[in-house]
Amino acid sequence: MSAKDVILGRVRAALRDAPAPGPAPRDYRRTFPAADLDVLVDRLVDYKASVRRIPADAVAAVAAEIAGGTVVVPPGLPSSWRPDGALVDDDLPPDRIAAADAVLTAAAIAVAETGTIVLDASPDQGRRIITLLPDVHIVVLHPRQVVASVPEAVARLDPARPLTWISGPSATSDIELNRVEGVHGPRHLHVLLLEP
Repeated sequence: MSAKDVILGRVRAALRDAPAPGPAPRDYRRTFPAADLDVLVDRLVDYKASVRRIPADAVAAVAAEIAGGTVVVPPGLPSSWRPDGALVDDDLPPDRIAAADAVLTAAAIAVAETGTIVLDASPDQGRRIITLLPDVHIVVLHPRQVVASVPEAVARLDPARPLTWISGPSATSDIELNRVEGVHGPRHLHVLLLEP
């Protein structure tokens, strides 16, 4: 008999007379407060992201200014948002994506409370690889896509889609809490919040 068998046998013996657990509550909150765009902006800035409120017709020009060079875009991104000379990701090889100065995508949703942007690989967001390799990620966000809390975001998202949750630029800390940015994704996150 292994040590694992001994331990599990003791756990089973201790739980033998315990009552069966009741059903898990599933009546979660289904009504949500209105999202506060200022809270989202504060959280994003706190995460060291840059936020600009712009009209929709300025996306291409602002993205070109931020990127300062080559911009990769997903195939479903509106053409009016694409900077001149943008590289459309029609299965670009990783080295070509990594050589780009920035990537420009839309988003599925954003959570004000946590300052989180969620991508779900829709055609206007593209493959996950394009948002990981360039040093700069520019995200276009409509105010109607902003929700107040994570439970509301989860209720709106399709769990069958590949979801990427972004809370600021890529960063990690070592045991001494030294922050290092850009280890597993872009070092710079720019959010273009469209004016209603």
